[in-house]
Amino acid sequence: MGEKLIAGEFDPSGRRRQRVRLRQCLDGLGRLLADKRFDRPKNLMGLEIELNLAGADGLPRMMNAEVLERIGSHDFQTELGQCNLEVNIVPHRLHGRVLDQLSEELRTGLSYADRKAREVSSEIVMIGILPTLAADDLGSTNLSYDDRYKLLNEQMLAARGEDFLIDIEGRERFTYASSSIAPEAACTSVQLHLQVTPGRFADAWNAAQAVAAVQIAVGANSPFVFGHEVWRESRPPLFLQATDVRPPEIAAQGARPRTWFGERWIDSAYELFEENLRYFPPLLSTGEDEDPLRALDEGGVPELQELALHNGTIYRWNRPVYDVVDGVPHLRVENRVLPAGPTVTDVIANAAFYYGLVRALAEESRPVWTRLPFAAAAANFEAACRHGIDAVLQWPKSGRSASLTRTSAVRLVREELLPLAASGLDSWGVEPADRDRYLGVIEERCKLGVNGASWQAATYHRALGGGLDREAALAAMTRRYCALMRTDAPVHTWPTDLSG
Repeated sequence: MGEKLIAGEFDPSGRRRQRVRLRQCLDGLGRLLADKRFDRPKNLMGLEIELNLAGADGLPRMMNAEVLERIGSHDFQTELGQCNLEVNIVPHRLHGRVLDQLSEELRTGLSYADRKAREVSSEIVMIGILPTLAADDLGSTNLSYDDRYKLLNEQMLAARGEDFLIDIEGRERFTYASSSIAPEAACTSVQLHLQVTPGRFADAWNAAQAVAAVQIAVGANSPFVFGHEVWRESRPPLFLQATDVRPPEIAAQGARPRTWFGERWIDSAYELFEENLRYFPPLLSTGEDEDPLRALDEGGVPELQELALHNGTIYRWNRPVYDVVDGVPHLRVENRVLPAGPTVTDVIANAAFYYGLVRALAEESRPVWTRLPFAAAAANFEAACRHGIDAVLQWPKSGRSASLTRTSAVRLVREELLPLAASGLDSWGVEPADRDRYLGVIEERCKLGVNGASWQAATYHRALGGGLDREAALAAMTRRYCALMRTDAPVHTWPTDLSG
């Protein structure tokens, strides 16, 4: 979000003015896409990780301002909740030993941040949802001390007009009414960016959508919501409901939620930004009166800040990003599917699998999205969120058949998708040693049927079986998770006992 924000204008004339500004931005984007001013990608990828703060007892700590002050680095920033941080890794070229380089940079940065957090009795935790978070931990008073979060909360609550209802049924059912968007802060993710040309954007986005389910299946790490065991990857339903500004009667009429998988394959990035304007009223404004078409006529490049801000309040799992760096515009696919953690090695393995798959699938002569109905991709995503590494997915049969088959996620990954990911990493120019090391982590997870979510659940139930009550078992499991996370041994190698 920009530094200077104002509330969205909810009166009819104000709403019209904002829509006019957004339409001008969209027209400017259309001109830009047509006149080929975009930066030629240099195989650049970016990485952001949202983090939790917990104490040595495994319980959340609401103190990101104190921790950030001690860290003293612009690489670390606030996130929505006071128990959250975000770390941003500078863009890297997908080539050579980039995966090992990323791994080393992440380990170094997180180790430093963790040392600083410990100075105020806190620790850095990479996990999709901190299992010890309670619903009472996330109210409006626990939002970060930043006006943008307060303003966003006010505008989303005003748009909804009533409490946000959280109702997730899985192995257990959790229901809760929240008077703020703060429960969203429970969801911490890894965001993978890939810069692409306008002509290649649709292929990259469609490929990312097609593989979102397998990303979740092998990478799930969020089985608990406020102490209840629900879906294996519970971030998507929690995030959707915590940001759902639709009153129930409007949702019943088919209005789209702001956290959205989408509903169709695309042919251009323009279509996604146009959907944003068509389906989602603006919540915030920069207050800027940029004239994008005049800027283009004068040979300049418009910032399109209103377009970017509006896009930032629509939480697609694969989001289009328009940005301008040093006066040159570019497009990125921002993949928001994965939970944080469990270890740096696991994070880099997930990234290798994603970047390899997207490259390979985007370059196929008969792309998977021409054979996989979009509704099946969306159903796959929900199945993977519910069942994690045990999910059964729909996928096109090999050969020229147009029919689908149902197959376990682990079989699909091992027999078809890992070879494709390896081929894609080869096309990027990634060193074979890096390729084999990190894709090997994905293969071992599939062989053993273990990911972060299954480890958390198994360890929690073992603690319950040992006589601990629910809260004590969650805390003990979280402490063990934190200890093993710091070893950087991938999660499929972790023991499920609480000793050590």
